[in-house]
Amino acid sequence: MANNPMERASHSFVHIYDTLTGEDTIAAEFNTVVEAPFFTRDGSALYYNTQGKIYRLELATGAITHIPTGEATLCNNDHVLSPDGKQMAVSSGHDGDWQSRIYTVNLATGESTCLTPEPHSYLHGWSPDGRDIAFCGARDYGRGLEWDIYTIPAAGGPQTRLTNAPGLNDGPEYSPDGKTIWFNSVRTGRMQVWKMNADGTQQTQMTFDEDWNAWFPHISPDGKTVVYLVYRKEDLEPGEHLPDKQVELRRIPAQGGPEETVLSLFGGQGTINVNSWSPDSRFFAYVSYRR
Repeated sequence: MANNPMERASHSFVHIYDTLTGEDTIAAEFNTVVEAPFFTRDGSALYYNTQGKIYRLELATGAITHIPTGEATLCNNDHVLSPDGKQMAVSSGHDGDWQSRIYTVNLATGESTCLTPEPHSYLHGWSPDGRDIAFCGARDYGRGLEWDIYTIPAAGGPQTRLTNAPGLNDGPEYSPDGKTIWFNSVRTGRMQVWKMNADGTQQTQMTFDEDWNAWFPHISPDGKTVVYLVYRKEDLEPGEHLPDKQVELRRIPAQGGPEETVLSLFGGQGTINVNSWSPDSRFFAYVSYRR
């Protein structure tokens, strides 16, 4: 999910981190809020959002191109490519309304299709077979808004609810083989990383540090490592993911294991909202900020 980025004023640094050597390189700097960079399918460029629009940054030249997104005119920091790289799914408002809905965009034409007419829909994952999109949605079942994980066919169709747990369930993302979905949930008190089968069964907690709130697990393309963001518990409520906080990027083995801090930085909302691994699983992109 995303706040209105136009309410923030930060200097943004887009980084690429080398997991093999530990080298952290700044790929670009911006005097505005830039969020959620992720690699193209060939690894030559990064997509990112800023001020409601999507852009592409060429890593070799630094050239920046605006990506037309049709009716999705207020894009937030939830956006992913289709497995074939021909489409992009975005979470976006429209025509002055920042309430998020999910659109697919044909990258060749810039035309968009709305998949979820209901507001409060934030996508995070596209299944490897291209058939389904996973998202966090707030829906009212007569008890007020309930935030859960859903899937919907990428071509359009009915939504399938996968979680039914108290509090916020967010950040769903498919494993490379499509068999599992990683997500984060506040159901045990702190926000923690979880995974489940792609049909919603066998929901299993994967992180357990009660001093931190863990958000947005991103599994590497080789299926071996999960990188995620953590906030100190005293800095916010478990269901919040705010900007401009001192945070960490951590990793765990995909099969589970000890948590390891990779980086400490000033960031939070926008730092690593979507899967930003390079295709070869060596690098990942992220954003840090300066007031």
